[in-house]
Amino acid sequence: MTEPVDRTLPSRAQVLPRVTRIDLRTPEGATPAPNPGLSTLGLLTVLLGAALPMVDFFIVNVALPTIDRDLDAGSAVLEMVVSGYGVAYAVLLVLGGRLGDMFGRRNLFLWGLALFALTSLACGVAPDAWSLVGARVAQGAAAALLLPQALATIQSATSGSSRGKALSYYGATAGIASVVGQVLGGVLVSADIAGSGWRAIFLVNVPVAAVAFFLTLRSVPETRSANPARIDRAGTVLLAVTLVALLLPLTEGRAAGWPAWAWALLALSPFTAAAFVTVEVRGERRGGNPLLPPSLVRVHSVRSGLMLIVPFCLGFGGFMFVLAVAMQDGLHFSALEAGAALAPLCAAFFASSLLGPRAVAKWGRGTVTAGSLVQGAGLLVLAGTFFWGWPHLGVWALAPGMAVAGFGQGFVLPVVIRIVLSEVPTAQAGVGSGAMATTQQSALALGVATLGTLFLSLSSSIGVRDALVWALLAQLAAVAATVALSLLLPRKVV
Repeated sequence: MTEPVDRTLPSRAQVLPRVTRIDLRTPEGATPAPNPGLSTLGLLTVLLGAALPMVDFFIVNVALPTIDRDLDAGSAVLEMVVSGYGVAYAVLLVLGGRLGDMFGRRNLFLWGLALFALTSLACGVAPDAWSLVGARVAQGAAAALLLPQALATIQSATSGSSRGKALSYYGATAGIASVVGQVLGGVLVSADIAGSGWRAIFLVNVPVAAVAFFLTLRSVPETRSANPARIDRAGTVLLAVTLVALLLPLTEGRAAGWPAWAWALLALSPFTAAAFVTVEVRGERRGGNPLLPPSLVRVHSVRSGLMLIVPFCLGFGGFMFVLAVAMQDGLHFSALEAGAALAPLCAAFFASSLLGPRAVAKWGRGTVTAGSLVQGAGLLVLAGTFFWGWPHLGVWALAPGMAVAGFGQGFVLPVVIRIVLSEVPTAQAGVGSGAMATTQQSALALGVATLGTLFLSLSSSIGVRDALVWALLAQLAAVAATVALSLLLPRKVV
């Protein structure tokens, strides 16, 4: 049976360098390929697979003290357990999306699930700290192969209002999975199943990935680009070097004492970024197939949405990391209590994400603006709670601020993801998904690095409480940026 393929596009040579919107029309004489369709079970399966990499970025936060005691890791190695996964994940996401366009998205999704299960098993049985770091880097690479296929499958196997709803569900999954990661991490570490301790946070991925693998075979259609582009080797290398040069020193520099290599990499990053942009622009003008087509970024919905994702995810990533550390080191919460404190945020995020599609239909981009303002109010409530209630705070005392912040966040992330991908051509679903996920993941890692470094640096001099309050107030600057950038989004959301 012939596999369904995506609608073809004009060649790059036919696209003018200054195009402001990618042409979605079928070339003259071409016959549109039938939409393969994505059933409800197929969508749930894709979302389950997509949740795994998101959960694992955050699941280690509440387990770090236990890992430190068990493996005698030290702060520098512990940060590499977090950053090794995040950097590998961010660096390879766009390439993972391009490979899905070439070899079939379901095919790569299955490979991603299998590799994610194997690398999670390697993390769970790691005998020492450096083995765990190596397994986490490999796990991040597997995540980069897996995640773009989820978004690209939604893009290519749905259309119209069904696509809008599916993208909203994906956005809700992205936010909820991040919070669930820390809640689940606390539960698993505290449960100490069969004496596994922190290892359970990785081993749990194996049966979940196996279930997702089986369901994918039964319910997810195969899609791929009708005219897959070749791998852009120069662009791939330059993007990888740029992200490593930026993310590695920011995530590891403080723990390593800011050595010369960290400053050298930071100084190198703007030059490699400029070289990447130059290569991509030149490649598209010559009719090539750049890794990240500049014409894609010129689309209003893509450009404005990616700009907003940066401050939102930067603040969100730092928020989750700082809270996990402060609650355990400052308030002396157990891993279970630290996870449970985030449950109101998770529940509120889920509730508002369900309301999101109706809100978008009525208020358009105003939904994102209102959500950002509500999130800011929640952060202020939390900052006040920590400042005046410290150190006699329990899980329930934090619930109001958590719930308000989560309710606002649920109106932002799902809607913005939907906006970014709303006008991406089906044939470029993998590239668009990879670009969106790379921006999201890089910003999360930057948030852990910047707000985490601010908090850890201040806590040694002014105390955990005041350092936490300052970190939360710093996040308000990111919220202010999302409010301003929300006004640049398209007025109506497709």
